[in-house]
Amino acid sequence: MATSAPPIQKRARAGRPPTLAAPRERILEEAAKLFARSGYDGSSISDLAAAIGASKAAIYHYYPTKQDIYDAIILEVLNGLTQTVGRDVAAAEGGVARLRAFMVGHARYFEQHHAQFVTMLIGYSGMALSEREDAAKLRDSYEKRLREVIAQGVAEGAFRPQDVAATGRAVLSMLNWMVRWYKPGQGESAEAIAAGYFDLLVGGMRAAT
Repeated sequence: MATSAPPIQKRARAGRPPTLAAPRERILEEAAKLFARSGYDGSSISDLAAAIGASKAAIYHYYPTKQDIYDAIILEVLNGLTQTVGRDVAAAEGGVARLRAFMVGHARYFEQHHAQFVTMLIGYSGMALSEREDAAKLRDSYEKRLREVIAQGVAEGAFRPQDVAATGRAVLSMLNWMVRWYKPGQGESAEAIAAGYFDLLVGGMRAAT
């Protein structure tokens, strides 16, 4: 009596994408939370895979190394910040209103992407060289937009004459220092805090009447 051959076991195709909804975004979002909580060195791909509920191979399908994930987080947050704040500034009229739009928009984006900001501001220098150059271009473009807003306020006579570059650095220092102490959902919103910073700054920047 002939015996039937054992059933053929199908093997998964090599390189098959993981079954995750919006996998790149999910990986970056969870990785940012992990890096913000445990630091880059204290986080592993195994930790990330466990947080997502996927295999390490699934993550490697999209990002070959942990460094690639880290760099992608920073570039993504800089791109998003530049685009979002740029739209807010473009919708405002006059240097004073545009400075407020810049500061409040920056704080809003920061609050919505808190873990990504923590990852970026605490470890920016740890990027791979080529990606760091791309990030520097985005950062410089963002700071240039802020200086243009301040210069517009000076030209309109709303702000007293001042060192525009130094003032821009002061604005960003106030906003970015929030990453050291601000906790989303506790106390005032980041927007409200930025609006308070704006009132404080502009009170000292206004031209004498």
